[in-house]
Amino acid sequence: MDWYMMNCELLATCSALGYLEGDVYHREPDCLESVKDLIRYLRHEDETRDVRQQLGAAQILQNDLLPILVQYPQDKVLFDAVIRLMVNLTQPALLCFGKVPSDAASRHYFLQVLSYLQAYKEAFASEKVFVVLSEKLYNLLQLDWEQRQEEDTLLIERILLLVRNVLHVPPDPTEEQGVDGDASVHDRVLWALHISGMDDLLKFLASAQVEQQWALHVLEIISLMFRDQSPEELAALGQGTAGAEHGEDTRELETLRQRELAEKRARALQRPSRHSRFGGSYVLQGLKSIGDRDVVFHKGLHNLKSYTHDLGKEPRRVPRHRQAAPESEPSRRSARNVRLFLRHFCQDFLEGCYNRLMLLVKDQLVREKAQQHDETYYLWATAFFMAFNRCRGFRPELVSETVGVRAFHFIEQNLTTYYEMALMDKKEATTWARRMHLALKAYQELLRTVQEMDRSPEQAVRDSSQVIKSNIFYLMEYRELFLALFRKFDETKQPRSFLRDLVETAHLFLRMLERFCRGRANLVVQSKRVRRKKKPRAPVVPAPPSAAELEQLWEGLAPQLQACLEGEVPLPADVVPFDAASETPVEEQRAEALQRIQECLRDSRVPQALRLLRSARDVWPEGDVFGAADVGPPEETRLLREILVAPLPSESPAVTLGRGKTLGRCGPSAHPTAGHAPEEPEEEEEEDEEEEEQTVQVSEKEFNFLDYLKRFACAPVVRALVLLLRGYAQNSPRTNHCAARLLHRLARDLRMEPLLFQLSLFALFHRLLSDPAAAAHQELVALAKFILGKFFALAATNKKAFVELLFWKSPAIVCEMTKGYSSLQEGEGTTRSRVSPWTPQEEQELQELYWKYKEVEGGDIIAAILAHLPTPGRTRRQVVKQLVRMGLASSAKDFQQERKGTRIVLWTQEQEEELTRLFEEFQGSDDVLGNIMKHLTARRSRARVVEKLLGLGLVAERKELFKKRRRKGHGPGPGQAAASVPAVPAQDSSGEDEDSEEEEEEDEDEAEKGPMEEHWVPEEGAGQDLAQHLHQQGLAGPLRWLETCLRRAAGDREEDGVSHPVPLVPLTEENEDAMEDRRFRTLLRQLGLRPPASEQESFWRIPAALTPQQLRRAAASIARHGRDPSGSPQDPPKPPGCPQDPAPEPLPAGLGSDSESEEPVPVPIPVPSPVQPRTKRRRELASEDEDEDGGSSGTEPAPAAPCSEEDEEDEDPQPRGRRKRIRCLEEEEEEEEG
Repeated sequence: MDWYMMNCELLATCSALGYLEGDVYHREPDCLESVKDLIRYLRHEDETRDVRQQLGAAQILQNDLLPILVQYPQDKVLFDAVIRLMVNLTQPALLCFGKVPSDAASRHYFLQVLSYLQAYKEAFASEKVFVVLSEKLYNLLQLDWEQRQEEDTLLIERILLLVRNVLHVPPDPTEEQGVDGDASVHDRVLWALHISGMDDLLKFLASAQVEQQWALHVLEIISLMFRDQSPEELAALGQGTAGAEHGEDTRELETLRQRELAEKRARALQRPSRHSRFGGSYVLQGLKSIGDRDVVFHKGLHNLKSYTHDLGKEPRRVPRHRQAAPESEPSRRSARNVRLFLRHFCQDFLEGCYNRLMLLVKDQLVREKAQQHDETYYLWATAFFMAFNRCRGFRPELVSETVGVRAFHFIEQNLTTYYEMALMDKKEATTWARRMHLALKAYQELLRTVQEMDRSPEQAVRDSSQVIKSNIFYLMEYRELFLALFRKFDETKQPRSFLRDLVETAHLFLRMLERFCRGRANLVVQSKRVRRKKKPRAPVVPAPPSAAELEQLWEGLAPQLQACLEGEVPLPADVVPFDAASETPVEEQRAEALQRIQECLRDSRVPQALRLLRSARDVWPEGDVFGAADVGPPEETRLLREILVAPLPSESPAVTLGRGKTLGRCGPSAHPTAGHAPEEPEEEEEEDEEEEEQTVQVSEKEFNFLDYLKRFACAPVVRALVLLLRGYAQNSPRTNHCAARLLHRLARDLRMEPLLFQLSLFALFHRLLSDPAAAAHQELVALAKFILGKFFALAATNKKAFVELLFWKSPAIVCEMTKGYSSLQEGEGTTRSRVSPWTPQEEQELQELYWKYKEVEGGDIIAAILAHLPTPGRTRRQVVKQLVRMGLASSAKDFQQERKGTRIVLWTQEQEEELTRLFEEFQGSDDVLGNIMKHLTARRSRARVVEKLLGLGLVAERKELFKKRRRKGHGPGPGQAAASVPAVPAQDSSGEDEDSEEEEEEDEDEAEKGPMEEHWVPEEGAGQDLAQHLHQQGLAGPLRWLETCLRRAAGDREEDGVSHPVPLVPLTEENEDAMEDRRFRTLLRQLGLRPPASEQESFWRIPAALTPQQLRRAAASIARHGRDPSGSPQDPPKPPGCPQDPAPEPLPAGLGSDSESEEPVPVPIPVPSPVQPRTKRRRELASEDEDEDGGSSGTEPAPAAPCSEEDEEDEDPQPRGRRKRIRCLEEEEEEEEG
């Protein structure tokens, strides 16, 4: 962009900064205001980043900002403004555009901004700039926290961000084309950073106790410093002579020299001794040309080996979406002095900063205090510094923070997350693949570190490695990880470097697992099995009996009921209406009790119904729903008759206990549907297929290494290994060894040599054996000769082996190739999925049925064929395939099955008018939405109807459509029992939409906020049974708190003579959780306490109508069963105090209390409290490991001496079962604490 094309205002602002005369910069009087104006312009730039481009073209940073920064560091205000502007100008291009643009114009702007950033980086390669930044940062860090202002903290952060932005700029491949060892722009920036002492400040920030907030900034800067470095090369630097350091280069040059000499000798042998101008023409017999004749070859015979049909053809263009994923930036060798400085930095960082910094960063990641995807820096640091420590005289105590089972779990969890996101987020699959590669390298380095710990001469270090291995080999997730990565490898999304690391890591894991299993007779590991079963459809509910049928049934039950009331027929004693251990709320259990009484009566089981009625009356005496306490036989007869004819909702499933026992069914002759799965709501019309529910069964089994290795005997694994070996000449010797060893395991250890009989692999073997430098790949040559020998031996007996070369094979096909194609019995291998072939008679019948039902309009042809097909067991898919195979249809798309609900998409005007009319008709009913669904002509889901009602403005929110529940009266007498029967909270049987859960929650809230008047008085002894159940469930502390609140409120009312509603304010988490418990709230209602009346209230209240005597009776009913006989020390008794006394404002739980035993004091408030947001608090229960130990996450091994090989037989035996594994974990944690 030309300077004269700049915006006039921007040009004037830049001119007002100042001018450079020689090495001295003269600033203008308006320099500070101009810098602020530039910041303002950048804030309002457009999507093309025009301001940024104009400033980059004018070189404002190189010619103005950096000289101002260097010459005027004492002007604090100007210095802060210049730093702010430079942080904005140097921010990465990806942050400016969000992502790499796809269109040409935006991509041009992106590359233009990137070129300006590269120019900025070259300008920062100056010692003067970094000296100023380092001195300013040093002075700021010298300030104590009491003296450090907010502006100082912001300046520290901006300096760190500026260094991060400069190091983040990628290199320019067109400008930096030097060889390894030359100083690049990045090297010069690093050297300036080192000379200025900035690296020492970074180490101080990483190790200082008071500078914890900069942990992620420091780790990000360090990762950018070592972006182009290899930890192995840095560790090997300076350990020998110069010749030894360049040993790798010498070996590469020797390999290239041998290949060149071999090619020269081959050309010399091919050249004839006498030169001939006429090469002659030859006929290649057996090799057909385009026609039917043999190929005519017009060149010399020495060129015959290079003949191919592809000579002269243009290479086929590969589409972009099928091209191999590009490799990441290759590591290059920096200048020697830069590498020496970085090596010393690594040593100092490991010795003084690594463990502390990684602990802080992981804590921020776990607590979600970091930004998104910041865990990638943690993964990179884990892989890099652990590799450096391993190659530089392995000292396990330097990396103890990232060695342990928790480190394995953290990395495996992130790796699995990246793997799943790569499968789901197709557009960003390449980005997720790069993150997955970082996690894989960290996982590989953890395994290598554990392997080095096995070789340590220190017994404590070896014991720690055994504990780690016993845990990671026990869990199934670690063993299945590599299989999943192999099966989903996609070369278009993941680069070859990812495949290389995957193969090396899998080889290392298999070798460690094989050695761990050696010498252990029975190794027990965890096994998980996922079972999928289709959810049963809702059974057809029979129509309820009519009134006449119920009257006739009652006439037959009356004599039997009379005999039971007179004591002639004994009542069963094993009927229980209430289950204290069940998760079902008390209100729902009461509704179920009514339904079970009605069920027993309709099944003519009168003794069970009468016993159930009396037992339920004892459990739920409030409201006289099951009759008064002193009810007589006539009243019980009337109650049973009213229950028999009452229109109760559909039957709820039986309450099941832990081991599948059904609770409370009325004897052995229970209803035939008892114990069945609960009825599922009807599926929407869009979801025609049945859902599947998955259950994970965790068990333990003995581990067999060969059985586990057989899991790798599949086509995706072999295909990935062949793909990696195609570049054997560029691979490292270790990579080729790992790939060849995996193929050798599959072929030799499993005796599945035919698994490798594949044409692409044989073409690779042919290229390898004809390579002049094949002597450098002896292991691959030996494997190729072994596989080829096995193939030709099999081809002598099985002539179809040549055809099998075209296909990837499975273990079942391997068995057929070696033992015969009919060797597998029915139900084995691939024949399990095979279906019986179609006979000519069946094909004739299928053809006749097809022509018969083809012309039928509006019908499903395949469904009609299946209904009339004589041969049973055929599926829809088999019939469609056979029709396509017979040529009766072009493809399976001709028989696509229409799904229900897909035809109705838009609402017509007539349907909207019908919906409005139905809403106006049923607006006053209890179930508005249910009635509309019953009378709606066009079948639609409840969710669509609700959305349309909201769109038409007929309702303001979904709550208006929830089913209304009738409320029972206040203290009904015996004569009102019939009216109270329908008032029991019932479940909505038509809950078939996605709002059913919201409706249930709304109903529960309405039930809690029911009309409980202030003058309602609880009965004496109310809530005793429920208090006993709550005490048994571990709510003794909240019960004591409630009792204390009631007694204090009673004392206050006696002392003051005035009664005001007193809110119950829970100040501890235990009491707060109890207030959210349904049964505890039921107890509060039974005691006469009032729930929040409206949204203006947040707490339950002790009504003003309750007298002190009633409050003491309620407290006494709780105290009978709520006292903890053991006298728990968690809640010591406190002397009662007056709530009206001045007291400090109560703090939330866990903030202001020093002990968990603090009991809240009810604060009387005569007026309603203001609006308070009521948020639910959740507590995450720590694992047993975290409860027992508070130390770091990893195993802290003892220091190690130089590595030496140890005998594998010295390993401890594998722990058996879960108990042994937990003990090993505890031992590991004790070592951490030590």
